Order: sequence, then C-alpha cells, then structure tokens
Amino acid sequence: MKEDECLFCRLKNDKTIILKQTKSFYAIYDINPVSLGHCLLIAKRHVTYFFDLKEDEVLDYHNLLKELKKTLDDQFSVHGYNIGVNEGKAAGKTVDHLILHIIPRYNGDILNPAGGIRNILKHKS
Repeated sequence: MKEDECLFCRLKNDKTIILKQTKSFYAIYDINPVSLGHCLLIAKRHVTYFFDLKEDEVLDYHNLLKELKKTLDDQFSVHGYNIGVNEGKAAGKTVDHLILHIIPRYNGDILNPAGGIRNILKHKS
C-alpha cells in the first residue's frame, strides 16, 4: 500500500482527533474501543511492523506511551493496562500500518483478569 492510500498516514494531519503526538507517533482514541479510554499509538512514518522501527522511533514511542498513561490515569482513574500490537495476520493484524493498542483496564471489568492473554489463547502443552 502506498502512503497516500493509507488512512493512518492521512490521519496524522487531522489535529481534531489527535490527543498527543511526538516526532514519530500520534495518539487517538480507538473508534471501536474495548474499554473506556482505549487509544491507538500510530506511527507517522508508513511502517507496517513494530520490528521495523528505528531506534529513535522506539524511544519516541516509549516517551509518548508514558505521557499518554499519565493523561489516561488522570482522566479515567485507570487501574491497569494492556499494551499490545497485532504483528502479522496470525496475531490479528488487519491493516498495513503500525498501530499499538493502549487498553485501560478497570477493577471488575472482567470476572478474573489473572493470566492476561493466556485466558484468550488456550495453552498447548
């Protein structure tokens, strides 16, 4: 996919939806949130995979993540977070652009959160 055809490359210029941004990333609320405050950290450069980020982009991502956490904590009184990226079709990737999910979690939002993703994926011996 070319950059000019990519929705997420175009969104980086839409100041009306951007919560926070750095040189390499911008953050927006997910339009289909799985929890209150679910955000997306999106690469400004047209890159598909987390493993293709440059060192300075990884640092930039980390800095924005910490800044966003503080904002979400203050705004929504978050109790925990799931932070992840769908890296490849087998992991659920549906777009050819790097998107990192920041999912706030709240006490009582599910019956038993112990084990995190292990509750979703059946462990095979």
